[in-house]
Amino acid sequence: MCGIVGVVAERNSVPILMEGLRRLEYRGYDSAGIAILNCGRLTRLRTVGKVRMLQEALDASPTVGHVGIAHTRWATHGVPTTHNAHPHVSRDGVAIVHNGIIENHEILRSQLTGLGYVFTSETDTEVVAHRIHLHLGSSADLFEAVRKTVAELRGAYALAVVCEADPECIVVAREGCPVVVGLGIGENFVASDVAALLPVTRSFMFLEEGDVAEIRRTSIKILDSGGTLVSRQVSESNLAADAVERGQYRHFMLKEIHEQPRSIAQTLEERVAGGRLLDAAFGPMAQQIFKNVKAVHIAACGTSFHAGLVASYFIEQICRIPARVEIASEYRYRDPVTTPDTLFVTISQSGETADTLAALRNAKRAKYLSTLTICNVAESSMVRESELVLLTRAGPEIGVASTKAFTTQLTALALLTVALAKNRPGAMDEQALVSQLLQLPGLVEKTLKLDATIQALAQVFADKNHALFLGRGPLHAIALEGALKLKEISYIHAEGYAAAELKHGPLALIDEDMPVVAVAPNNELLEKLKSNLQEVRARGGKLFVFADPQAGMRSEDGITVIELPAPVSELQAPIVFAIPMQLLAYHVAVLKGTDVDQPRNLAKSLTVE
Repeated sequence: MCGIVGVVAERNSVPILMEGLRRLEYRGYDSAGIAILNCGRLTRLRTVGKVRMLQEALDASPTVGHVGIAHTRWATHGVPTTHNAHPHVSRDGVAIVHNGIIENHEILRSQLTGLGYVFTSETDTEVVAHRIHLHLGSSADLFEAVRKTVAELRGAYALAVVCEADPECIVVAREGCPVVVGLGIGENFVASDVAALLPVTRSFMFLEEGDVAEIRRTSIKILDSGGTLVSRQVSESNLAADAVERGQYRHFMLKEIHEQPRSIAQTLEERVAGGRLLDAAFGPMAQQIFKNVKAVHIAACGTSFHAGLVASYFIEQICRIPARVEIASEYRYRDPVTTPDTLFVTISQSGETADTLAALRNAKRAKYLSTLTICNVAESSMVRESELVLLTRAGPEIGVASTKAFTTQLTALALLTVALAKNRPGAMDEQALVSQLLQLPGLVEKTLKLDATIQALAQVFADKNHALFLGRGPLHAIALEGALKLKEISYIHAEGYAAAELKHGPLALIDEDMPVVAVAPNNELLEKLKSNLQEVRARGGKLFVFADPQAGMRSEDGITVIELPAPVSELQAPIVFAIPMQLLAYHVAVLKGTDVDQPRNLAKSLTVE
């Protein structure tokens, strides 16, 4: 969600902070700000809008300094205004940036008001700034003041704090939100995401839950939640500094759509060989665990939830074991009945999705056989806390609307299906399944050649206010995903339905102004789908069907058929049919002139509930 960057250096920290903010823009935000310690005095600048507006303000009022913090905010408490933007300050030059939500902020605000503190914002963050200042009154040590403050907080937070009383350090703390420390030579950095710091370091240390750390130029001190002095493992990032650049593409989303053949291939690499899934693909203990799995329970949010829906079909049809999918934000507040030997699977692009992370933690306290996370970020909380892990290897995904993260999740879930199917009576042949997966990069590459055709088709949707997406079986989830993509970035109201559900209500919406998109693979439900589509045509609806070339569908009055370049199997179909859904949403959004990569009101990494 929000983005944090901090620098402790001998050189001017302002350019590093601003570049870090630019690299965090993909996370979604509505305001930006920076606080710099210059000769021991604090300077703060905040703006509403994009990082470039903060840069313009800095150009008009230049400042320099060796130590500083910066932030991009996505509004939770208080509307997007300059006075609600971070950093927030308290008396005597205390400045703070914060990701997350402080749940007991109202009680603390009331106490602080009674002590004479004046609030200038509606945020929960300002409460933390004043609380740190209060504790500095009894201890001139910023590190101890922050430790005393976080002991009083309930909720989720990543904090970075500077103050005039100790102008050579940044104190950071985490609970429920990620914090990474970047290691330099004679300088150190902090951020909420590795991507922010790639231009200045490749060495990173990831704070764990409850850690409080004091960051100086030549030293780092970390105390864990119990107050014990600890060290955290240093990791070298293999991400390229230009991994978050657009290159030749107009938008990150288009770049990431076209990166999918490579991302899928990377997800398969070193995991399949010789026509089989390698036993170590999910870790050394996975094979024994998978032999004992009698059911699968999946929790995820948004696009990842749609991936889970597809996986439930894969697992039940191929492995012949029951699979259940839940929206993570609902699961975490239920008291589900868990059958013996159930594998709990969480899916998240970032690995920090608050609701899915909470679901994982709930599951670890329940009687599940084991937990498995499918994720794109190796250093994330979910990866560290899950017993089994499969990384999707999509690389950084900057566009808020997920594309390559989704198709690599589907690829990873297909690998999970193969792993569960091994040695199970009645399951499909492993070699046949692996062969189908290895064909995916080439099939996706061919499907991307529909780009120009879909760009022309987008003209039909640009002036529409509503759209329906239809699919059956596992392609129902792709219809849901297609509708989500269109509404996310074009702001057209769109809904996805199981095609047979038309007659149970949605058919009332059909008219010539409501385009209807359908996905038609060549499977046992094809004839049923064709009958459902005739219901649309009979009521004057305009149909746009993406069809398998062997589906036997042709364009005629009232129906436009766009054939995929090659036939696909049932295992391949959800991944391949997702590509035209993404391209359609992208080209419609471009025609409407929306902010494709950073759509309004949305954030990339949802680290709050």
